[in-house]
Amino acid sequence: MMRQDPGFNLKRQKRILETPLLHRVCFEDRRSAVIPLLLAHPDIDVNQKDQDGFTPFLYACRSGSTSCVREMLKDSRVKLNEPAIDGHTPLWWATYLGKLDAIKWWIASGREMDLGKPGGCREDGCHGGGQRRTARQKCDPAGEIQE
Repeated sequence: MMRQDPGFNLKRQKRILETPLLHRVCFEDRRSAVIPLLLAHPDIDVNQKDQDGFTPFLYACRSGSTSCVREMLKDSRVKLNEPAIDGHTPLWWATYLGKLDAIKWWIASGREMDLGKPGGCREDGCHGGGQRRTARQKCDPAGEIQE
């Protein structure tokens, strides 16, 4: 697959090359037809965490990759509410970044949804976005989704 991809560059930084293939596919959403093949492969760990603690499903929700979200929701092995190192769940990322189509597919699937525990802002800025928040300001992306 990498040989056939004209966009694949072997000189990319080491971190990208070390990222598992399913993670990359879910983040980039360029090969939605490959996802069922990857999920069916016996050597693929559908819940493998990368160096940031992100699972492929978290990447799919964070990037708004609806084809990945849709395919992964069909697989009962996928742990949908697995948080990353920062404690944020796939649903939290999808709501925080406004990936409504991914959230709609998740709701339609009828599978369990968990926004995770409230709070969790990093001291150096809110959720890595560089925004500073005061103690009184809450980071609650669910409020917007509920509307």
